[in-house]
Amino acid sequence: MHEIGVGAGLLASNDAVARENRQAVNSHGIYVLNLMSAPGAGKTSLLERTADAMGQRYRMAVIEGDVQTREDADRIARHGIPVVQINTGGACHLDARQVRDHLGDFDLGELDLLIIENVGNLVCPAEFDLGEHDKVMLLSVTEGHDKPQKYPVMFHAARALLLNKIDLLPHVDFDVELAERSSRALNLDLDILRISVRTGDGLQSWYQWLEQRIERTQRIHAR
Repeated sequence: MHEIGVGAGLLASNDAVARENRQAVNSHGIYVLNLMSAPGAGKTSLLERTADAMGQRYRMAVIEGDVQTREDADRIARHGIPVVQINTGGACHLDARQVRDHLGDFDLGELDLLIIENVGNLVCPAEFDLGEHDKVMLLSVTEGHDKPQKYPVMFHAARALLLNKIDLLPHVDFDVELAERSSRALNLDLDILRISVRTGDGLQSWYQWLEQRIERTQRIHAR
């Protein structure tokens, strides 16, 4: 019982800070996305393609979460996007306090879109609200179609699921229809997009999905 109480208290404290974060970005009409996946699914590569495709129209920034190193942040910076690196030092996820402590590193009045690339992990990140508007899950077809059943919280929490590396489908044992059915059984409102970051297949649909969320946020929280 004591462990449950500690866990509940931790999440409640995190959620309070997340509400502060959300109020801060809403006051500037910024759409915030929490991008989650297992390691190697292609999050940083997706952000690089997104920066190139949308960075001229929308003012973007990225928070990079990793256990250590700033390699991914350096990759994003090469695309001319403001980026802040958060190293957790071993923790398997970012929390709302870490995000709050770095929001001030950006000029929020000059942003339309903030993407938080969470630590690569299929368990912890989904449980922590960072103050984002949506969580997006990236699943590589090389990981296996059983991941929704094995990690249900992640798929239940996501607003969209991106099935990445579809160019490799002829070479892997991945049942796309089964993965999508399993995901929607956990989340009826889940948007599912099939993409290949490497070839560019399906990315236009991703850009359009993101554009709609940015524009909607700006309409609701008019500056």
